[in-house]
Amino acid sequence: MRCSLILCYLQSLTGQALCDAFLQGSWSQNGQIRFLGNSFGILGIDSEFDYVIIGGGTSGLTMAERLTEDTNYTVAVIEAGSFYEFDNANYSQIPAYDTYYSSASPSNIQPLVDWGIITVPQKSLNNRKILYAQGKCLGGGSARNYMAYHRGPIGAFDQWSERVGDSDYSFANLLPYFQRSVNFTAPNYAKRGPASEITYDADAFNSSAGPLHVSYTNYWQPLSQFIKSGFSKLGLKPIRGFNSGQLIGFSEFTLTIDPSDGSRSSSETSFLQNAIRKSASLQIYHRTFAKKILFDGNKTAVGVLVTTDSVEYTLHARREVLVAAGAFRSPQILMTSGVGPQDTLTQLNISCISNLTGVGQNLQDQPLYSLSYRVNVTTESQLRNNPDYAAKAAIDFYTDQTGPLQSGGGNFVGWEKVSSNLRPNLSQETLLDLSRFPLDWPELELLPLASSTIDAPKGQNYAQISMVVVATTSRGNVTITSADTRDNPLVNPNWLATKADQEVSIQGFRRAREIAQSLGEVVEYEVDPGQTIQTDAQILEFLRNNAGTVHHASATCAMGKESDPNAVVDSHGKVFGVKGLRVIDASSFPFLPPGHIQSTVYMLAEKLANDIKSGK
Repeated sequence: MRCSLILCYLQSLTGQALCDAFLQGSWSQNGQIRFLGNSFGILGIDSEFDYVIIGGGTSGLTMAERLTEDTNYTVAVIEAGSFYEFDNANYSQIPAYDTYYSSASPSNIQPLVDWGIITVPQKSLNNRKILYAQGKCLGGGSARNYMAYHRGPIGAFDQWSERVGDSDYSFANLLPYFQRSVNFTAPNYAKRGPASEITYDADAFNSSAGPLHVSYTNYWQPLSQFIKSGFSKLGLKPIRGFNSGQLIGFSEFTLTIDPSDGSRSSSETSFLQNAIRKSASLQIYHRTFAKKILFDGNKTAVGVLVTTDSVEYTLHARREVLVAAGAFRSPQILMTSGVGPQDTLTQLNISCISNLTGVGQNLQDQPLYSLSYRVNVTTESQLRNNPDYAAKAAIDFYTDQTGPLQSGGGNFVGWEKVSSNLRPNLSQETLLDLSRFPLDWPELELLPLASSTIDAPKGQNYAQISMVVVATTSRGNVTITSADTRDNPLVNPNWLATKADQEVSIQGFRRAREIAQSLGEVVEYEVDPGQTIQTDAQILEFLRNNAGTVHHASATCAMGKESDPNAVVDSHGKVFGVKGLRVIDASSFPFLPPGHIQSTVYMLAEKLANDIKSGK
């Protein structure tokens, strides 16, 4: 039962604390009174700013804070949603609830914080339609993701640098931008317990801290000691975290969790709240839709036509319009504004300002598969089927920021190339495709979790072994069917479309079973799919019927050289063929790096903010 008495109790506590802060309405700063309303635009009235940002998500709010922190620039942020703390209660705040409203089922939509995007039928997934959760709230994806924070491998960013023709994108040159956002806190062994001790690279972080909290969970899952041993048995090597340019091996995730209260740290709780406290130059337009980017006769972006509660008005931009609407809606707003494939625009009677065939193409994402097991140690199943356990978990969380509510489900994660014992099962064609990735680019993420997508019967505990294909060769696309941005774009991730992705997925499934076996007697039996699934054909059919996503859609407005016919923006995020317009979010990645993209989105916003302030 999703809203148990204990959950309602948690919601009332979290909501009341935030209400108190907002009802206060004003505060003193440097001897002057600041009102909360100072940071919100007057809805329905035309206004002018130096910069207008479309999207108040991870990159949009980071950019807004950086542009207003030490300049006289005025900035407007347009966000269709509002504060997730109100619209989604504490589901977006408490780490253990990070999976709510994010499953693949089209019926699992929370409409106040999600766009409700359902993919077109996926041919390689037996024509299933998948709910693709996307943050429609201040904080965007950082308010709805699984809070994993790690950086990609050195080779991925060297390839990025080569692809876009700009050495600034090498890992060494990007590291200061990764570090700039983060306020890092080391593991708290007093709360986690001595058995949870790990090694990490403290030099991966900078003492000149940013506002985003990055830390470790205070809860050591009982399953984790078995996972640590199991990974070692399988030949994975422990490494010093995932923030120094290395992924292959295993370690513990750093997470965007605020250690002071155990809650999610998002771009809203960090960058936006920082800007509200310190800057008089930022105006938020929440519950407001961006309808169209406006251009003058010189193809220069000069503002955005918006609507709030059916009232249309214009936010004018003296300098630039910055697009940060995400991998699906950034290409959508470009196309509805006349920037994109001319054939698509002509069919919808949209005047073409810049014919860029790459807009909406090159969509890359990573499929997720999970196997569930009954285990004989306590897992998060008890939060659902044991009221006494859930009540104690609430007390632990609110009094000491410990216990299972402070965990997203696991501690350790592993990354590897398809293992040497399974690699002979790959075809020569697949091996050739995989050889095009850098040597330090893993092919699989191995994610054992003390939770399950299947509810365990009362008194039982389930865990799952998930695997993610992170060296994908399938490509999808995004397009539009109307000029109205209120209509969701058509999204086709095209998961599992290539032979290489299918073969790697099958071997990933087999590797997940090897991980389960390595855990020893703690695993009682496989609940799903069960041991009747054995052949490659049976495994592939299971994957087609059960694949989900970890929500890493990227590269639909790809960065590249102007000579590249598929490129949409240059290495500074500037859109080709027009002036005064940049794309600053994950849609502008040239490709999807391996793993979770949150840190890379923050990094890109930091770098492009510096480019803008430097006049690039």
